Amino acid sequence: MATLENVNVAILAVDGFEQVELTGPRQALQDEGARTVLVSARTDPILGMHHDKPGDRFPVDLTFLQAASETEKFDALLLPGGVVNADEIRMQPKAQEIARAFLDAGKPVAVICHGAWLLISSGGVKGRKMTSWPSLQDDLRNAGVNWVDEEVVIDGALISSRKPDDIPAFSRAFVKALQGLGK
Repeated sequence: MATLENVNVAILAVDGFEQVELTGPRQALQDEGARTVLVSARTDPILGMHHDKPGDRFPVDLTFLQAASETEKFDALLLPGGVVNADEIRMQPKAQEIARAFLDAGKPVAVICHGAWLLISSGGVKGRKMTSWPSLQDDLRNAGVNWVDEEVVIDGALISSRKPDDIPAFSRAFVKALQGLGK
């Protein structure tokens, strides 16, 4: 089986991300040999959430500003959800720039739950097929997305899932999409 050695994945998040939506896929990537880099608005550690309860703090590797000028160094992008995270991150112009750069380059982008708000704000999802947390379906449809209620949706290099229960299938789909990139 192909490994993800030499594959670099940027993970964009700010305070309030749904912790398991970052840690589950990240662990699956790292188990296959991928290098993950946590990117945020500031270099201060960011706070995960267990739904509405505070979780753990995670060290940040790069700021959005730093990563925006280095997107060519990354092979893929992971966008965890969490309502607070998703609402804040979509207001960050550099985060939007990064997301749009990955979409425009056709690089794999994996997004779960409320993380799709950043893709809407980046303007790169019109005409795509996606899923998300159900409350985002109107936002995605208004952005020109064909929204469906499925565990995992793959539209080219764009992989989307609905919720934490989907993480195993989401992680498998993302790992599969990255196999062969690190050679």
